[in-house]
Amino acid sequence: MSKKLNNDGSKLKIIALGGLEQIGLNMTAFEYEDSIIVVDCGLAFPTDDMLGIDLVIPDVTYLKDNIAKLKGFVITHGHEDHIGALPYILKEINAPVYATNLTMGLIEKKLEEHNIANKIRRKVTKFGQIINLGCFRIEFIKTNHSIVDAAALAIYSPVGTVIHTGDFRVDYTPVFGDAIDLQRFAEIGKKGVLALMSDSTNAERPGFTQSEKTVGKIFDTLFAEHKSSRIIVATFASNVDRVQQIINSAYKYGRKVVVEGRSMVNIIEIASKLGCLNIPENTLIETEELKNFPEDKTVIITTGSQGESMAALSRMANGTHKKVSVGAGDTVIFSSHPIPGNEKAVTKVINELSRKGADVIFQDAHVSGHACQEEIKLIYTLVQPQYAIPVHGEFKHLKANAKIAKELGIEKENIFILSSGDILELNSEEAYISGKAPVGAIYVDGLGVGDVGSVVIRDRQHLSEDGILIVTLALDRYNNQLVSGPDVVSRGFVFVKESDGLMEEARQVSLHAVEFCLNRHMSDWNKIKQNIKDQLSEFIWKKTKRRPMILPIIMGVEE
Repeated sequence: MSKKLNNDGSKLKIIALGGLEQIGLNMTAFEYEDSIIVVDCGLAFPTDDMLGIDLVIPDVTYLKDNIAKLKGFVITHGHEDHIGALPYILKEINAPVYATNLTMGLIEKKLEEHNIANKIRRKVTKFGQIINLGCFRIEFIKTNHSIVDAAALAIYSPVGTVIHTGDFRVDYTPVFGDAIDLQRFAEIGKKGVLALMSDSTNAERPGFTQSEKTVGKIFDTLFAEHKSSRIIVATFASNVDRVQQIINSAYKYGRKVVVEGRSMVNIIEIASKLGCLNIPENTLIETEELKNFPEDKTVIITTGSQGESMAALSRMANGTHKKVSVGAGDTVIFSSHPIPGNEKAVTKVINELSRKGADVIFQDAHVSGHACQEEIKLIYTLVQPQYAIPVHGEFKHLKANAKIAKELGIEKENIFILSSGDILELNSEEAYISGKAPVGAIYVDGLGVGDVGSVVIRDRQHLSEDGILIVTLALDRYNNQLVSGPDVVSRGFVFVKESDGLMEEARQVSLHAVEFCLNRHMSDWNKIKQNIKDQLSEFIWKKTKRRPMILPIIMGVEE
């Protein structure tokens, strides 16, 4: 890291609000004097220890504190980890949104679901177009990814140009649209680039990522090899190119196509309407129509490739899907790789499908949407940045990207591996981390946003590990005499029918704790509750070596 030099000139601030050291929550603010733009606004899916949490969104305290400077959100592509938090954040921070065609279609669907579509100003951008936001000019550059209409951004600021690749790969033969605009990267690189923020997800992988079209050939082969069975393909809903290739193979082999899973149905509907997906006439049928066709003349495209418990494929596997049952004679193709952390869930679904007699194929029917080392090198070489700022990935991915930059001749002190919250200030003369912005994970649980914090999660963890003991008693409101109880009820602690003795002893301990307080004329019910908790907790630990949550409840009655 270069040292801070004496320089009174204004600098560009790059503020990492999320998406570093993890997959998801992608969000970066760019600030120069009185202008702020935000690139992406993604969510993350909960980890196993976030009990009951539906989604995780970034903390935007920094943006709220600087709301007068905020000029808009600029979005690179339509994946959940880049757009998923928008409807939640826009309710708190109303700012215009700029995105390409399909990306905006997916955003609009989200805003409609949250009933805020009429309140948010939106502008669909084209590749090569430049928009002006405060003192920033932003150009959208065509890239390839596992979703159509992905863009890199050239962010022109008063102190220099920053290129943000978004998620990308170099695909010379894309299924839809044009190949990545390498010429534009080179043209901007020739004029001089201050910093490159590059996708790091596959930075550990040598070589090139294969073209999406190679998967189309694999599907053709698989369809030819399994002519006598029904084919079920699980993939990411957002991978429109993959869906297109499954439909192409189905049409080629005279099969009707059913789409299962709400997110898949939504994306196919939006992509078709925007011309990003070409479905031959009379190819799509409703699930109810499956019975009208021989099984070897149908294909089901479904969500659930990551083993999600409520997704359509998981419900087929465990026999709870209302319209589709899987059995012998079905071929199930997983057209994805498990995201790190999902391996167990995916294996469970594969085992359940296999147990039902299905032929499960989970290799070779997927290519990544992210650039491998040689493609990352290509972008660095075309852009020739002064500073390298690896983004998108866990720390090991960022480090692998930084290693590539160093091998290509970028000086070590000009490579910055940022942590979430870091504020990097830079111009052509110097760059340094000047401070920290407030960052963190805001939990979404049902309709509640941010009302479940670490204390609640800790309580849920406690409950899940050791259960709960509830002690109820009634005290006379006027003379503080015991009227009834204490009664002890347990959930998730012991099987009560086999533990009558323990539960009776727990009741006696609770009774003694209450009497101890009443005999000393304690009128503070909180102190009585605390004494019950202390005495009962000590007793339970001695007897069972467990620490259930203990919840005393005192009711006041009038006699």
